[in-house]
Amino acid sequence: MSNKLDYLINYLLSERQDIKTITIPESEQDKFNLYRSLVNIRPAAIADSSFLETEDSFLKELTEQKGVTDIKNLTPIENSIYLWQGDITTLKCGAIVNAANSGMTGCYQPCHSCIDNCIHTFAGIRLRYKCSQLIEKQGYEEPTGKAKITPAYNLPCDYVIHTVGPIVAGELTDTHRDLLKSSYHSCLELAAHNDIKSIAFCCISTGVFGFPQKEAAEIATETVREFLKTHKIEVIFNVFKDDDFKIYKQLLGRS
Repeated sequence: MSNKLDYLINYLLSERQDIKTITIPESEQDKFNLYRSLVNIRPAAIADSSFLETEDSFLKELTEQKGVTDIKNLTPIENSIYLWQGDITTLKCGAIVNAANSGMTGCYQPCHSCIDNCIHTFAGIRLRYKCSQLIEKQGYEEPTGKAKITPAYNLPCDYVIHTVGPIVAGELTDTHRDLLKSSYHSCLELAAHNDIKSIAFCCISTGVFGFPQKEAAEIATETVREFLKTHKIEVIFNVFKDDDFKIYKQLLGRS
């Protein structure tokens, strides 16, 4: 893997005219952080086939090392609904949901811990390029509450569904609530339209987007339960933080 990582870093450095003197670090973790940073700041553009083949091989091997969780090995907490705490980029299911920004091309802050950054990093550079094509074709930024679907590339899931959740700065309003519900519903509709059998939701709009965690979880679970009355699809609520897990655990398993 080290040789692959060296190749990827050197390729990404060769694309840039603004970075003249960077020494590739010796430790594998520092090398990966440099690779990730270069991917994060890279504009949406295609790369040659040699780079893509090496990146595919490297990222798939890296994900295997982290460990893949298959929905087939999970136990539902209630009918067709699962609660799972872990890294969504290691989840094997039909689709995972990305909490995107309106530009749709991912987080450009090097090694940022947001889900948007993680998904784009471990999917590979083709995801940013694909998202840019969708927005270019659309002709305007993605509206809040809507969603787009792309291949997952090097992630173990089949698709990524990107949605722009509301940003809450100040008082929570009914408009915020309606837009968050729309985000969940748009993702579910898109999954059903594409005959996707399972979908994993992150905690859309919480964290830096400012939506209170408990109210966001209530909207998420209510929207999913309502959708499941008329559609057959398995839904995973994916959480990363312990407090989110406790919130969803209290809300689920009652029906």
